[in-house]
Amino acid sequence: MKIGCPTEIKTREYRVGLRPGAAQEAVSHGHEVLVQAGAGLGAGYEDDAYRDAGARIVDTAEEIFAEAEMVVKVKEPQPSERAMLREGQILFTFLHLAPDAAQTEDLLASGATCIAYETVTDDRGGLPLLAPMSEVAGRLAPQVGAWTLQNANGGRGVLMGGVPGVQPARVVVIGGGVVGTNAARIAAGMGARVAVLDTSLRRLRYLDDTFGGLFETGFANEAFTQDLVTGADMVIGAVLIPGAAAPKLVTRDMLPTMKPGAVLVDVSIDQGGCFETSRATTHDDPVYEVDGIMHYCVANMPGAVARSSTMALGNATMPFMLNIADMGWRDACRADPHLAEGLNVHAGRLTNLAVGEAQDREAVPPAEVL
Repeated sequence: MKIGCPTEIKTREYRVGLRPGAAQEAVSHGHEVLVQAGAGLGAGYEDDAYRDAGARIVDTAEEIFAEAEMVVKVKEPQPSERAMLREGQILFTFLHLAPDAAQTEDLLASGATCIAYETVTDDRGGLPLLAPMSEVAGRLAPQVGAWTLQNANGGRGVLMGGVPGVQPARVVVIGGGVVGTNAARIAAGMGARVAVLDTSLRRLRYLDDTFGGLFETGFANEAFTQDLVTGADMVIGAVLIPGAAAPKLVTRDMLPTMKPGAVLVDVSIDQGGCFETSRATTHDDPVYEVDGIMHYCVANMPGAVARSSTMALGNATMPFMLNIADMGWRDACRADPHLAEGLNVHAGRLTNLAVGEAQDREAVPPAEVL
């Protein structure tokens, strides 16, 4: 199979879909690998490293999309990239379709087969290709929130860990999954007073048993959530419903009850955001203010630490990528029902029910097209 990896073009996105090591593995399996010139530079991989791995360097994304049978990326294809997709081509990347009807429409029109990292599952109910980036984003969230809390960036001027005689910041993390757990660990490690909210008592017990008194836990009913949000210096949104739009758990009506200059960090923004006032921002212009509350809603947070993120993502995606290339997408999905869960679009049909529900669009389960 011809596998192509273009340079990412989303604003300040420095990750790359294939590392040289993954390219070498694919070549050793008998596949041809095409990499756009400069694709790996943001993550610290020179073109020569890909050449040494047996890949062919091409000048443009147009060449990648024209030649490759499977395109491997990191972020969802941008409009110019979607226009180059063709019938029968495989796209393997993050998609986050639920809040993005325009992308869904373009992918359906392309006739391509699109497998989304974020809906591939495992036998424990996890999301193995999303988890590494969730870990990165969770660990970044308190860092970017602490930066936003500084007066120069519009925040309250509160130091996360305080100093002797001065209270530390109060941080509320909504969601106790991979993002929330990592966010809570880092925020607590910075000295903040942290509370993690979730609707799963089983998850709350796990967090309490595992982390002891490192941070508090609480059941995320509406009244309790609002009470904690009102007293918070920082709220980190870490909610995920696989494939579906994130629920709005902090409403605009809550903002006037918060401390002026408090910070909302919405890690759920790829799925539409879990704060009513969230809208996607970029690394170039990451923060905006609504009703005196600062919002950090960058939709590709892990792109800020591209080297670490590329390595973590590549460790997870490479086995799936090789199976698709070795077996073809259909046989690979038939052999692995967890990979089949990643199938979101095929030949003009939407194959993710959660996306269909979010967009009020007809969808079929992946099994119907396998």
